[in-house]
Order: sequence, then C-alpha cells, then structure tokens
Amino acid sequence: MSFNSVDNDKGSIVILGAGPAGLAAALELDKADRKFVIIEKNEVVGGLSRTLQYGEFKTDIGPHRFFSQNSYLYNLIESLLGEKWVKVNRLTRFYIKGKFFLYPIELKDALKQVGFFQSVKIIYDFIIEKIKKIINKKEPLSFEEKVISDFGRTLAEMNMLNYTEKIWGLPCSQISVDWSKQRIKGLSLFEVLKKIFIGNKKEGPKSLVEQFYYPDSGNSLIYESIGQKIVISGKNVLNFNSYPLKILNDGKNITEVLLRKEGEGEQFYKVESIISTMPIVDFVKLLEPRAPDNILAAAENLKFRSHISLFIILNKPSAFPDQWLYFPDKEVPFGRIMEPKNFSKKMSPLNKTSLLIEFFCWENDKIWNADKTELFSLSLPVLEKLGFCKKSEVIDYYIHKEKYAYPVYDLAYKVNLQKIKDYLNQFKNLQCIGRAGSFRYNNQDHALEMGILAARSIMENKRYNIEEVGAEQAYFERGNLKDNKFKS
Repeated sequence: MSFNSVDNDKGSIVILGAGPAGLAAALELDKADRKFVIIEKNEVVGGLSRTLQYGEFKTDIGPHRFFSQNSYLYNLIESLLGEKWVKVNRLTRFYIKGKFFLYPIELKDALKQVGFFQSVKIIYDFIIEKIKKIINKKEPLSFEEKVISDFGRTLAEMNMLNYTEKIWGLPCSQISVDWSKQRIKGLSLFEVLKKIFIGNKKEGPKSLVEQFYYPDSGNSLIYESIGQKIVISGKNVLNFNSYPLKILNDGKNITEVLLRKEGEGEQFYKVESIISTMPIVDFVKLLEPRAPDNILAAAENLKFRSHISLFIILNKPSAFPDQWLYFPDKEVPFGRIMEPKNFSKKMSPLNKTSLLIEFFCWENDKIWNADKTELFSLSLPVLEKLGFCKKSEVIDYYIHKEKYAYPVYDLAYKVNLQKIKDYLNQFKNLQCIGRAGSFRYNNQDHALEMGILAARSIMENKRYNIEEVGAEQAYFERGNLKDNKFKS
C-alpha cells in the first residue's frame, strides 16, 4: 500500500497501534465502511499478542490463549478462523522448592507435596489471619496484605508473593491491592477447603479455564486475519514501521498527527477521531501544545515492566507436558517457561520442539542489557536440572525484547493515572484503549472488547464506558468455552 494513498483533506479516523484493541476497532469501522488510517510501529500486526517465527518454529510472546465471558467475541473469532481454532486441555504448574504443584491449586495435590507439618502450618496461619480480620476489620492496603489475609502467610510466601515480586520487581508491600482484585479475586484457602469438604454448586473461581481455545498456527492468526480483511477491502491504510512524532491539539480535540514512516519520511494526518493504543505515558509526551508539567510528571511516575523472551530450539520431540510453568523461587532467574508445541502441534516440526523462557525486568537493567548468550547461560543449568533438555539437544536460541509489557500497579499508580485521564478527557475525539493505552493489565479479550466499543462510540456518536471493560470485580481467568458459555 502507498504511504500517501488516503485522501485526508477532511480528516480521518486515526488508530495508533495494530494490536488487539486497535485491530478490533479497525475491523468494526471497516464493516461500517468508515475510513481510517492505522499507524503501527512494527512490521507486522498483533502487538504483544503476535507470533514470532524462527525458521520452522513459531512462538507467541508468552502464553496466549482465548477465553472470555463475551459471546460476541467468540463468534467474531470463529468467523475469522473457522476450523483453525482448536480446543486445548490446559495443564499448568508451579515449581516451588524442588516440587511441582498443580495450578489452579488442588488441595489433595498440595497437601501431598508439602507434607503433614507444612500443611498444618498453612492451615494454622490461615486461621490466625481470619481471626485478625474479624477483630481488626481492616481493609488491606497492599497486595501483600490482601494475599496474606486470604491465604495465610505460609502459603502466600510459598507462591503468590514470590512470583508477584519477580514479575514486578517491587516488594508486594509496594504493589496496589488492585492487582489482587482480578488476579486472585474469589480465590482463598477457605474457598479451596470448602470445595473439597462441602462441594461447589455454583460456577465460581473453580472455572479457572480447564480448557481454552487457540489458533492452530499461533495467536497472530487472529490479527493477521483481521489485517487481511482490512487490506482486501481496499478502503483504508495500514502503515507499518510508522510512529507518531507529534500529536497536535486545539485544547478541545486532537487535530493532526505528524507521522514518520521508515524510508518514506514524514506526513501530517488530519484527525476526525483518534483511537490510541500506544503507551499512554508516551502519548502525553507527544502532545502539542505541551501538556502541563504536573501531567508530564505523572506520566514519568507511571512505570511499565519490560519483558525478554529467550526462545530455544531443541532436537527432541517434547520437553514437558504443560503449556507453561511458573517459577516463583528467587533462585530461578526466569519467571515462566512455555512449550509452544503444547498449544498446537503446528508450532514446531515433527520430532523437534522449542521453549520460550520469560524474564521480567526493567528497561536498561542488567537483564535487559544482557545478550542472548548470557541469558542462555543463566537458564541452561535450571533446564538441565529439571530434565527439560541437555545442552547437546540445543539447536539454536534467540531473544526478543518488549519495553512496554506490563503496567505497574504500584501504590501511587492510581493517583498518577487519574491525573492523566482527567487531562486527556478534554479532548472529545480521543479514546485511549488497550493494555498500554489505558494502563490496565488486561487480557486480549478485554483489549478486543475495548476496540469494538471505541469504534462503536465513533459510529454511533455516543460514548460507551470503556473504563468498565475488564474492571468488573471478577477473577480474570474465569471464562466460558464457546460451546457451553453463559449457563449461569
């Protein structure tokens, strides 16, 4: 497509980013014959949900699977993928102090693994915390307080606190209680015990997605299918290797975007409406006239955690049965491993497999600046110890870095984010959506829903409350399979 192939005299709907949220908005607009321009920094669609390819081997950037409480999304993706959407039986475990534990937790398995005395200590700590809660009637202020209150200190320190600190690089006492609301909402030792001894007649957190759906050749297939529909329609422009340099405004609306496309120079796009999925902290910094100092300071104080993938190709048919494994222990340098072949056999050739090892870091810290050989050397002893592979079985390895992977929910994030949102609300034709755009750690189904509602807000000339998407106080991993959804 030509860089200048759109008539922009009257202004366009501009979409910043071709990840799940941006593409969902684009597809909805395309169906309604609305013209738009997509500006995407990468050379492919999908954002953090895209699939990487190394020769015959494919991997997503971390484990992606589809489940949702929204039937419209199931119908949408099924219409895009058809038979290329497969059902997968989920197996996920934690590796803690030399033992594997099922996730979600199953009491019989957990008690067997930790032994009698540790089991007594877990239950004793839990009872003590429940007594404290009744006496003090104090609401938890941090993630640490919340998890200890719900699970007791012993169980919390075995798993949730260690792993959370590994992801965020912060003590759990400095992480907002908001992080617990949708990641462990409704889960507690009490619920686990009740399920064992009383049973569980209602649909609840037990529906921790024992099965999920997955595109048979990688998660990118969803977004490539949307991108192809947009290109085939021929009405709109999808600019790759492009990024905004300036975002002009008149105090009431965003008026123009100055775009640079690699190899083709700069161009202004007049803006009718704009949907931004780029990191909200960067969006604010590109505004002209310049945003006030207190808004720029708030943007500086919002942090993103970065992510590095170490992708290892192995000359063996399988490494382990799980789709992915968690590693909370501080002694293990990485946080998670996935085997793409366990999502779909098409991710690796016959008799070979691959592993994706995930490191959580800060931009420009020691891990971020390490090269692939250093990260491989850090990882190999653990892989060999666990029997996942031998050095002689390693064919090759690669690394991939993402600067803006996870919005950090520290204790001050909500105040800083609200300042920015209040300021941006003056621009009536602007919607900030998606994980980075809304600074919300959500799943891809929420990002898709945000995009659809953003498009409909433009088409119907009314504002849907996109803030409500993924904000319900319900466990994020509760979902419904499309063929038995919404029974409750």
